[in-house]
Amino acid sequence: MNRLSEETSPYLLQHADNPVHWHPWDPVALELARQTDKPILLSIGYSACHWCHVMAHESFEDRETAAIMNRLYVNIKVDREERPDIDRIYQTAQQIFSGRAGGWPLTMFLTPDGHLPIFAGTYFPKSANYGMPSFRDVLERVESYFRQNRDDVHDAGKRIVTALDNMTAVEGDRAAAQLSARPVDTARRQFGDTFDNEYGGFGGAPKFPHATNIDFLLESWHRSLGRDAVDEGAKRMCMLTLERMALGGLYDHLGGGFFRYSVDRRWAIPHFEKMLYDNAALLATYADAHAATGEPFHARIAAETADWIMRDMQGKEGEYFATLDADSEGHEGKFYVWTPAEFDALLAPEEAAVAKRAYGLEEPANFERRAWHLQAAAGDAGRAARGESGDAQAQLLGRARAKLLAARDERVWPGRDEKAIVAWNGLAIGAMAKAARQLDRPEFAVSAERAADFIRDRLWIDDRLKSVYKDGRARFAGYLDDYAFLAAGLLELLQCRWRTSDLEFAVDLIEVVLDRFSDPDGGFFFVADDHEQLIHKPKPLADEALPSGNAVAALTLIHLGHLLGEPRYLEAAAGTLRACLPVLERFPQAHATMLRGVLRQLEPPESLIVRGDPDELAPWRDAVRGFRPDRLAFFIPADASGLPGLLAERRAGARPLAWLCRGTECLAPIDDPEKLRTALSAGD
Repeated sequence: MNRLSEETSPYLLQHADNPVHWHPWDPVALELARQTDKPILLSIGYSACHWCHVMAHESFEDRETAAIMNRLYVNIKVDREERPDIDRIYQTAQQIFSGRAGGWPLTMFLTPDGHLPIFAGTYFPKSANYGMPSFRDVLERVESYFRQNRDDVHDAGKRIVTALDNMTAVEGDRAAAQLSARPVDTARRQFGDTFDNEYGGFGGAPKFPHATNIDFLLESWHRSLGRDAVDEGAKRMCMLTLERMALGGLYDHLGGGFFRYSVDRRWAIPHFEKMLYDNAALLATYADAHAATGEPFHARIAAETADWIMRDMQGKEGEYFATLDADSEGHEGKFYVWTPAEFDALLAPEEAAVAKRAYGLEEPANFERRAWHLQAAAGDAGRAARGESGDAQAQLLGRARAKLLAARDERVWPGRDEKAIVAWNGLAIGAMAKAARQLDRPEFAVSAERAADFIRDRLWIDDRLKSVYKDGRARFAGYLDDYAFLAAGLLELLQCRWRTSDLEFAVDLIEVVLDRFSDPDGGFFFVADDHEQLIHKPKPLADEALPSGNAVAALTLIHLGHLLGEPRYLEAAAGTLRACLPVLERFPQAHATMLRGVLRQLEPPESLIVRGDPDELAPWRDAVRGFRPDRLAFFIPADASGLPGLLAERRAGARPLAWLCRGTECLAPIDDPEKLRTALSAGD
């Protein structure tokens, strides 16, 4: 066993018995590299990564390859979900080296002293293949080049660091920057240019869900309602993408939830890993789509996704787990695929007939080894899977689904990474709370509340967050995403049911962000001011697999600032948006979440406070139902005490009262739910 045997990360533990002398990223490993003057081989991946498993089996479990690695390098393994700071830096360095997007496994070679990049790649095969050299050849050649060209290596590495630093530098006079809707309009046009008009989504294969883009377009359509030109194009992009993803193979038609991405343009065959963050984002998007359109299809997909999160991804302590692997029994997707013979063996004849038609088993096999990955069939055959058939067909398919899911649960499961990552839990808390509110499913809010309580109890230590929890250990200092996503999730949860302690927790989180993560030039660094010093201090502005932490922080600051009447929050949000204006102007399409922050700054959000006896608030809640992305509505018991800021001034009398504000402009208190409905309609 190597040093990884002492870790808690399932990914690192997968490599604990490799013949490679793996180290975690820690002072012991870094000092060993310095003392021995061996370059560092840094390998970054995660437990559900298919090609990480392939490279491990081919190279890291091979004794001859391991001998070369041990002789020439200090070998360090990093779980990118535990150390997104390290991954973010060296992924960007790899992109600078290669001129194209990176991925996992990330294979970096670093200098032993300053940890500067020497060479970078992703997956390398054991033998030369796929147009790539063998991993053994790369090992020998990189080490030889480092020994013979040390000065050049250090100069090149420093240029990489300079390029990284330039990416976060603020251009021009931040104070003079003027926000406008111009980048919002440009992004809307760019999404239209890259939209797949036949299958939905953006770009070609591989095709990712990009929930942040859909959220932006859904809001763009909603903002246009009541104007001379309604943006039906934005609505169509949203609806077609949501429909195609949920009908295709990206969606798990038996268990609910979404896979990570589609390998083809048609959303037919996915990469089979299931990530908590993808499902949290899509859950929120489908719930919003239902609220905006009333479509029951969107509500069903949202509910099934939330059910999957509760059933398969929530731990006994309330935490949400990170991922389900793509592989089981050594094969990607084996857990999820079927044959017609299996349907016949498990189902009654009439059930099997409907299920085969509905899920495409009457078509040619669509997966390797003559198997079928389920998706809603086209035309009349798939009406039951799409929820469009009559009661008899729907009942038969419902019974078939239950039997198939029960049988699938008896198979060898993919590995589940049971880390609790605060940032991903924050996204899930917000999504579950939103689904509870939009779908009228209070059990989803209970689930979210359990996760929030778990984080506060186990990962809020000495007024700071830890980022990861596993096996009873809370580890690694919290990152910007942990604080921002959790604070935003708590605001969503507060709209389902009020607990003053949750508001206090959200405020505490935001205060740490302002105190420890702020860049004097505006915005927030990814790591706190007392974090381990690495070669670069990232300041992420664009949406990637996760929404931008800076953008979520800005949105949360805007909403909290107006809710509490706190100018510091509003000033910090405005500074963040002004600081990123140059990149918004150049690359608006990559910053959908930040552009929603720009809209909140240009058109201040709506805040609604209703106070009264909880038993009397139901008609007030009914008045607020619907899709209004720039509105936060809180229903606070009349006897709630210790409320901060402006909330302390909102006091109910003998009957409930409502306070409706647009930015800093507030109406007189409203004493009747119908009057509130009228006031809200006037604002729309």
